[in-house]
Amino acid sequence: MLVVPESSSPHISPINARLLEILACPKDKGSLIYFEDEEALYNPRLQMRYEVRQGIPVMLIDEATVVNQIEHERLVAKASRLNLKPTF
Repeated sequence: MLVVPESSSPHISPINARLLEILACPKDKGSLIYFEDEEALYNPRLQMRYEVRQGIPVMLIDEATVVNQIEHERLVAKASRLNLKPTF
């Protein structure tokens, strides 16, 4: 089961935990990593970042951001450090 930490900032709207359990990348259909504090979902395989707006994931390929290698390494290290688990 995916554990979602409570929001530490009042302006951040976390994604519903049940939704996180089934969310997949629209491009490769693989799992994502949720960074609640950055309001983003990340696909490390494609280095694609999806924005979360008011707790709603924007899962449009055209609106995703492809991150550079430095940002990819930062996100992967952060996910490891925080023990963030991928969706489904």
